[in-house]
Amino acid sequence: MRLATRVAIGAALIAVALGSVQAAELKIFGSRVTKMVIGDMGLGFEQASGHRLTVITDVAAVMKRRIEADEPFDLAVLVNFQTDDLIKSGKLLADTRADVMRAGISVAVRRGAPKPDISTVDAFTRTLLAAKSITYLKEGASTLHLDRVFAHLGIADALKDKTIKPATESVSEMVAAGEAELGIIVIPNILSVPGAELVGPIPADIQSYIGFTAAVSSRSANPQAARDVIKLITGPAAVPVIKAKGMDPG
Repeated sequence: MRLATRVAIGAALIAVALGSVQAAELKIFGSRVTKMVIGDMGLGFEQASGHRLTVITDVAAVMKRRIEADEPFDLAVLVNFQTDDLIKSGKLLADTRADVMRAGISVAVRRGAPKPDISTVDAFTRTLLAAKSITYLKEGASTLHLDRVFAHLGIADALKDKTIKPATESVSEMVAAGEAELGIIVIPNILSVPGAELVGPIPADIQSYIGFTAAVSSRSANPQAARDVIKLITGPAAVPVIKAKGMDPG
């Protein structure tokens, strides 16, 4: 990590530490992208604040259901509309809502495999129809968008029998293992798996950016510490970390 980034993170952590009163274990609910960012910034936060961060992940929709089932946690970073739903239902605190990052939907192949043409909507369509197998999440914000796109393009039926929709965030792993020829998921999930290779984002005309939004649990025993985490991952020190994962801040 560059010196300027380390200095920025250090300054942010000092500010967080000054606001901390008592060390605590903070449970953070989110998807893989949450763990990727917290993984880079969490250790410094723990050292500066004395708090311990435990990131619990699954598909964002699954984590939302766990919150609705009243599983204890302190902070959630979910897809923006999921966070908003949980605020409306009183599970999350409205005044802590903060947009953290956003990621575009992209295509992955097994590392070393030829990269197909996805440069235009027509090329992307031909690539999908020619592929032997495709995988994308069973449920997720990207899934909702992709299902609509494939229906609009008139290829939903043609893709149905060769599409695998895992219930867990294993799209990139399936591609890396050769279990699917093409994977379609947000960029950071692809970058996090060494055996998968990023082909590129889907065409701009059919692209959708998935936003991830944080908020504190209305039942957190450590609300100030959870607010400190949000302050850290939405502050200037988080920008280079988020960009390094293939996302944009905010």
